[in-house]
Amino acid sequence: MFGLLNYYEHPISTGPLEGTNNKIKTLQKQAYGFRDMELFKLKIQALHETKYALIG
Repeated sequence: MFGLLNYYEHPISTGPLEGTNNKIKTLQKQAYGFRDMELFKLKIQALHETKYALIG
């Protein structure tokens, strides 16, 4: 109950963070077998610059 009341005092959501984590996990699955860790780091950094829109 206190967590619910605290949300009204401080409306902070972890939704964007969870979405970013999901994108990184998907990228990890796609990058399985890559040997270049530097490229993987660059792709993770590029995720933060992209904007996605819902279609449909």
